[in-house]
Amino acid sequence: MNRRRSSLQQNAIATVTGLFILSLTTACASDQSKSLQQPTPDQVRSHSDRAFDKLKQEEQERPAQPPMAP
Repeated sequence: MNRRRSSLQQNAIATVTGLFILSLTTACASDQSKSLQQPTPDQVRSHSDRAFDKLKQEEQERPAQPPMAP
């Protein structure tokens, strides 16, 4: 009788584990990744203007370096 009970318990554990793995796999497979939203031309222009202004500011703050002699 004990053998039958342990066998049933093992089958039940295996079934529950299998269902858990199946549900986890299904949940992950159905999750669609969100596509990145394309920036508008105005956003691109704004970001590039800020980057260019930052570059100019860094260039002005950099000490002048004498040209290197060959």
